[in-house]
Amino acid sequence: MKKSLFLLLVFLSATTFFVSCTDVDDQEREPKLIIKFKFDPNQVRLNNIGTVSTIPDGNAAQSPTFNSISSNYIEFSTADNDALGQGAIVYQGETTNVGGATAIDFSKAKIVSEGEAFLEIPLSQLPAGTYNWTRVSLSYQNYEIVVRHVDEVTGQGDDYTGTLASFVGYNTYIGDFSIGNNMFPINSNKLQGFWAFALNDYAYQAQGQAPEGGTTVPNPLFATSPIPQGSCVVTGKFATPLVITGNDKTNVVVTLSLSTNKSFEWQEILHNNKFDAYLGENVADMGLRGLKPTYTR
Repeated sequence: MKKSLFLLLVFLSATTFFVSCTDVDDQEREPKLIIKFKFDPNQVRLNNIGTVSTIPDGNAAQSPTFNSISSNYIEFSTADNDALGQGAIVYQGETTNVGGATAIDFSKAKIVSEGEAFLEIPLSQLPAGTYNWTRVSLSYQNYEIVVRHVDEVTGQGDDYTGTLASFVGYNTYIGDFSIGNNMFPINSNKLQGFWAFALNDYAYQAQGQAPEGGTTVPNPLFATSPIPQGSCVVTGKFATPLVITGNDKTNVVVTLSLSTNKSFEWQEILHNNKFDAYLGENVADMGLRGLKPTYTR
């Protein structure tokens, strides 16, 4: 009798262990949608309607070295005339009304570097369909730029590297934030085009606002599916459509390649193709210059 009871307990224990391990394995095997960013200074430089762009007379530009980025909206769409919001929305960042009007909550933004997973969700959250387009509302960029400074006494000019925090979302509530040891107590809403800058290794900082409507937002669907002014929703097409069947067994990793080709642009005073901030040369455009989405399974 005791032997039979012992064998029954061993069987039940083994069965429970098997079921638990199976549940865990099933969860681990559930395919995911993973989204990452890539920064490409050699990618084609586009304008607002998705055609090749040149630098306007009187302006100059450089390709910054990106540190990190954030987005507040990601959507996949199928047809050329799908309106913004009619596609499959897979990500929406948090907003706040602390600063008055509804704004992106910068304190809760997910900020990632190149190749780091920005979004990782069950693939089942992306409905079955054939997706041709990706729309990404970019909200924050952090990158290195080179600035020129000329000593007033010696007349000697030198180039310095600094870090620019670029807020390109439609409206962002920014509390206190820092660039290195430089503190920026903003505590208010800032419209698209706000920036803060600090020199690396030197005690210098500045902040300002790019012109309204001056942030380039490439949208190749400009004629059939426009976007609201100031939204920074960049649109890109898959070279091969992304097909989701609903029975997919493997992860889908989507890489959003962003063109950083001369994406930092300023109005020149001294026409030397240098950003002479000390002369009061103003930031003209901080918009990224195109989106090429690709995927692997």
